Amino acid sequence: MIELSGNILDYIRSHFGEAYLKQYQNYYNSEYNPYIRFSIPPDSEKLLERLKKYNIILEPDPNIPRAYKVISGREVVGKTMEFILGKYYIQSLSSMIPPLVLNPNEKDIVLDLCAAPGSKTTQLAELMNNKGTLVANEISVERLKSLVFNVDKMSLVNVGILHGKGELLSGQYPNYFDKILVDAPCSALGITQKKGEVSNWWDANKAKAMSDIQLRLLISAVKMCKAGGEIVYSTCTLTLEENEFVINKILKKYPVELVEIELPVNSTPGITKFENEEFDASLNKARRILPWEVNSEGFFIAKLRKIDEMEYDKSGYDAGKFELLNFSSGKIKKYLEGLSAYYGIPFNEFENYKYLVKSNDIHFVNSHWSAAHLENFNRIGTRLGTIDKRGFLQLNPLAAQIFGSLITKNIIELMDKPELNTYFSGGTIKKLFDPLANGGGQRVIKFEDYFLGTAVASKEGLKSQFPRAFRTQEIIL
Repeated sequence: MIELSGNILDYIRSHFGEAYLKQYQNYYNSEYNPYIRFSIPPDSEKLLERLKKYNIILEPDPNIPRAYKVISGREVVGKTMEFILGKYYIQSLSSMIPPLVLNPNEKDIVLDLCAAPGSKTTQLAELMNNKGTLVANEISVERLKSLVFNVDKMSLVNVGILHGKGELLSGQYPNYFDKILVDAPCSALGITQKKGEVSNWWDANKAKAMSDIQLRLLISAVKMCKAGGEIVYSTCTLTLEENEFVINKILKKYPVELVEIELPVNSTPGITKFENEEFDASLNKARRILPWEVNSEGFFIAKLRKIDEMEYDKSGYDAGKFELLNFSSGKIKKYLEGLSAYYGIPFNEFENYKYLVKSNDIHFVNSHWSAAHLENFNRIGTRLGTIDKRGFLQLNPLAAQIFGSLITKNIIELMDKPELNTYFSGGTIKKLFDPLANGGGQRVIKFEDYFLGTAVASKEGLKSQFPRAFRTQEIIL
């Protein structure tokens, strides 16, 4: 185990005292407690029983809905079929709290400013019932991949993904969002128990450098928030420089006020004085989560309300050149009619979505989703399918999971674990199949009550179309 560095020890001792340091060291040396978050809408009791078959035993958190502590089975909890299909998400207990504090609903226009890898994005999307408008932004190309991966895995159709500098977005979305989460990049002193490597690079100067980035991100969020809207600022670090100092600067210069919040775990008030520095007295409304008090990660959380609009330059503000289509549009209708006829999906179900055509790909997002500057989005919603050479829309395997319960035709059920293994690895299942009697072509694949994706049926068998991005994960069946 990596030893806590002198830099960390000295900082905590000088800022919080010896007693605090001892508790921090005990926390660091204790065993990490993993948690998972059940997605919506799985039947909790049914999923609990399924996970018992993997010898995974869970304990529900009494205060956070759908949050479970992993009592046993930690080594396999990230390898189950249910995990791969997005029935639950591995996420620390403390990490679940900022989205709960923001508490968006499907009528809100919501921004997750620093979104990857997607823990909080996926939670926000579910709090919105997979409806409405959620915009998730990420600057890092590599982390963007993990964000897309997790949004796909959780079958979300209310997320548009941006790839840009969060501190510059305010130029395009001034006074635009109802609610914004700024879960800022930080120096990570709250998660050293899980990521001991933090100790190898941490020093106070790096924390101060992070605070400059955090301040710019939060200023951008204030500019993008509507008057009367709310911003939740959170970090997984314990430093004053990245928490109270940042909020104090915002309170001095921008039209915001701190909002009183109650957390579903033990917490302490934000700090209002350090040495000769006095912060705004309202900082006691912010909350600090001490890791040893919750057996999870350390966090800082503050909720701000914007009390007045800010002036901005409207010259670059336009609707963009891309268009989201409704289900009856002539550009999309024939493809949807084809899916309806082939898979038995009631045609009126497609009314619940909007559609975006990009080359031969068609994406779909819930019908209430709306945002300006569509051309800037890396992706909107998720892929419905690809138009083949014959002009037919081939259903995307992830879309098959989303529409699964509505599909009544051209379904093939897998019968055993060898077939499942072949399907998840992208192979061809040598299943007894008569293409002359049953017809070749695409099929939706099901196992028990799970819709897994799609495959192509031919005389050779069933060629899996399970997404390549998901095949790299080990799956225990």
